[in-house]
Amino acid sequence: MNHSNTIDPFEIWKKVYDQTESYWSKVLDENLATEDFSIGLGKVLDMNLQYKKLVNDSTSAYLEQMNMPSKDDLAKLASLIINVETKVDQIEEVVEEAIVVQADQDKQASEIKNLQHEVKRIHRKMDQILELLQKQA
Repeated sequence: MNHSNTIDPFEIWKKVYDQTESYWSKVLDENLATEDFSIGLGKVLDMNLQYKKLVNDSTSAYLEQMNMPSKDDLAKLASLIINVETKVDQIEEVVEEAIVVQADQDKQASEIKNLQHEVKRIHRKMDQILELLQKQA
């Protein structure tokens, strides 16, 4: 048998595929570019959005009836928790500043007392020096 006369089924399949692919590609491109296709796709998207709204509303009603939190409820709760954490952080900062100020005031009060004691001690010594000077005079 001569090899040039044999039929290759894969080659035939490839030719058929190439021809049908180019034909259907052209047909699809032409149809996708039409206004009717756009209108139809818009209607499908609208129906999908209506279905999603219906599912969301039904789910929310069910969760409310079962006394369970919805996704929105949990999001609101998370937001409230974040706000509380922020306020707690602010309060911590104010308290820490007050503690530092109080420590500074305590330190200053202690230094003032020490200074008063030193002044009294110096005053006593000056009185003693004055007495000694008066005795010598």
